[in-house]
Amino acid sequence: MFPHEEPSEIRKRYKPYAIKGDMDSIRTDVLDYYRGLGTKIIDESQDQDTTDLNKCVTYIRDSLYPEHPNLCILVTGALGGRFDHEMGNINVICCFPSMRIILLSDDSLIQLLPSKHHHKIHIDSSVEGPHCGLIPIGMVAGRTSTTGLQWNLDNTEMRFGGLVSTSNIVKENIVTVQSDSDLLWTISIKKD
Repeated sequence: MFPHEEPSEIRKRYKPYAIKGDMDSIRTDVLDYYRGLGTKIIDESQDQDTTDLNKCVTYIRDSLYPEHPNLCILVTGALGGRFDHEMGNINVICCFPSMRIILLSDDSLIQLLPSKHHHKIHIDSSVEGPHCGLIPIGMVAGRTSTTGLQWNLDNTEMRFGGLVSTSNIVKENIVTVQSDSDLLWTISIKKD
């Protein structure tokens, strides 16, 4: 916050383009405030089969993604709350495997690494690491190989109920990952 800036000035500076969801957790005064600033309000209360995040990613995909295929969606506040909400957010990144969606909290970030690609992850060691993990999602990862980690995998099988690569350590500025299954990549965020 700038020294002489009022909270209302901050809200105006960060005015969202759109608010989309089932509107069950937004206060009426907040909704009215942003509507008054010209924010587009998209009420999807009739859709109880998808989460608010899913609704928003669908909106971004349909509005921006065709013209911007390298778009990265950063979702703040997606982790660290209710576990069922966290799992719902992880499910959303799995529903859109061709889009780069990063879930961010104060402690870590998570993104999907689709099996169709050889992934080259550039580590910004001033803000990320050293703790990281690779977690199979939805099915067994029969063969996963990595470079740049303290405990690299070499065509290693990972599965729930067996080995998952948690509490690993980033050792290089570039980590590579190749797997025959989709994986979740997670890395810790450094605090000041």
